[in-house]
Amino acid sequence: MTIRVGFGFDVHQLEAGRVFRLGGIAIPSDKGATGHSDADVLIHALCDALLGAAGLRDIGFHFPNTDPQWKGKDSKHFLTETVRMLHAKGWRVGNVDCTVCLEQPKINPHIQAMQAVLAPLLQIPADGVSIKATTNEKLGYVGREEGVCAYAVVLIVKS
Repeated sequence: MTIRVGFGFDVHQLEAGRVFRLGGIAIPSDKGATGHSDADVLIHALCDALLGAAGLRDIGFHFPNTDPQWKGKDSKHFLTETVRMLHAKGWRVGNVDCTVCLEQPKINPHIQAMQAVLAPLLQIPADGVSIKATTNEKLGYVGREEGVCAYAVVLIVKS
């Protein structure tokens, strides 16, 4: 059996009055992430990890923020296409492990909903989608509530 591991990271600024999308769902918040697409930092980190594990470059290569067709796009589309690209190369997702760094809002109450959205897109069981949350202890841009970042580690398996 051939396996590979990938690592992804993404960061977005937070801005008042925007919808906060994370892990494919909208989470009630005073601030939301800004970006060319819907700025779902968790899905973007997952895409980068998956693409990297398969040697397929990164999310910006496949879905550049200079292309108007991706303006405001639901990031679930990027994840669906990323999984399709992996399958085309003979890979499937084994499991994913993600960490979101954010002071507010608290995301623990929303983790099961995110797993329920992401698992079918990744074509794995919900228990194969680990999502953890941490604060930055009031340090840096995350601590000042200016931004959100996410890390993802993935395992892919040759089909």
